[in-house]
Amino acid sequence: MFSFFRKKSPVPADPPVAPGLPADTATVPATAPAPADAAPVDAPRQGWLDKLRAGLRKTGGQIATVFTGTRIDDALYEELESALLMADTGVAATTHLLEDLKRRVKEARATEPQAVKALLAEAIADLLAPLQKPLVIGEHQPTVIMVAGVNGAGKTTSIGKLTRHLSQGGATVLLAAADTFRAAAREQLAVWADRNTVEIITQQGGDPAAVSFDAVSAGKARGRDVVLVDTAGRLPTQLHLMEELRKIRRVVQKADATAPHEVLLVIDGNTGQNALAQVKAFDDALGLTGLVVTKLDGTAKGGVLCAIARQHPVPVYFIGVGEKLEDLETFDAREFAQALLN
Repeated sequence: MFSFFRKKSPVPADPPVAPGLPADTATVPATAPAPADAAPVDAPRQGWLDKLRAGLRKTGGQIATVFTGTRIDDALYEELESALLMADTGVAATTHLLEDLKRRVKEARATEPQAVKALLAEAIADLLAPLQKPLVIGEHQPTVIMVAGVNGAGKTTSIGKLTRHLSQGGATVLLAAADTFRAAAREQLAVWADRNTVEIITQQGGDPAAVSFDAVSAGKARGRDVVLVDTAGRLPTQLHLMEELRKIRRVVQKADATAPHEVLLVIDGNTGQNALAQVKAFDDALGLTGLVVTKLDGTAKGGVLCAIARQHPVPVYFIGVGEKLEDLETFDAREFAQALLN
């Protein structure tokens, strides 16, 4: 059984990886602060964290300016409220964070604005902690993962990165090119299959549900650990297309009555509160088990994860900060909170 979260310390006998690629990072991270003598973060993870901080710098810079003064007063909290709302945190999460922060400031008897900033990082980490959950592979053979998302969110690219992540963890992966509506989608997924040296099930102009059925059947016959099903991108308002997703789910169950075992939604970190609306709509239609948040290397504000945590807490399995295979990593609530306020 594989649990895909990063390792906190070295372990013996790591599985072999492809030349030039960093070792897999897996094992559930603790949400409590690391002790002073904790092992340093490995170089690949540190490099990825640097990219995350850079991607969230716009948000962090806006929030950080709130703490440049010398007084803790109503004006500071008003400025912080505005900064959090501008970061797409949403009204509900912003109200929660301010109330929680004021309680922490009182209990800690903080007197400096920089101390308040540190307490805010703790409040955000605690708010995001319920979203931190491992993606477990191995309870089913194969584990069938259905991946949805709107056009442009980075769904197919994220599947390619996720394939690499799972493969490095020792799992064998089979891809299903069930995105038969978008031109060149099949070819795009085939490129990712080639890069990761995995098999792909595809049909020229085939029915998405039929392709998914064939892939799950092939995954069972070939003894694969994971079948990743790439579905067509669509807006949640396109009811006839959302029904196609439900059909894929029903047909997959004909190949494996317990499948799909995971239903992931890929959301673009730049879409702000619209991402929350997508989570709600796709969860209602499909019953989401997890999220992949992409494009946190651009103008992403990042606060939307706080809104999701407060209003529709679907676990965030992975976040992406770039186009490279290694630019997808497991979500750590405390790391994200610290990057958001860097």
